Amino acid sequence: MTDLIGWASSFILLITIAVQVRKQWLAGSNKGVSKWLFIGQLAASVGFLVFSILTDSLVFTITNAMLTLGNLCGILIFFKNR
Repeated sequence: MTDLIGWASSFILLITIAVQVRKQWLAGSNKGVSKWLFIGQLAASVGFLVFSILTDSLVFTITNAMLTLGNLCGILIFFKNR
């Protein structure tokens, strides 16, 4: 049951970042989005990724790896749209 809660929560979190990145991509605009949002989230997700690997947590390792990729995409799109 614990793993199910972790995977479900991870899925929800990953969907929210994917929706934001997709919205930026399709709009071709950064209106209302700060570059610091993705930079801060990238720094946090890299830190959490390292922590997750060190604590041997599969749910968090996968989630934080995906968040890191999503945040990198967000940053790249942000600078492309400038």
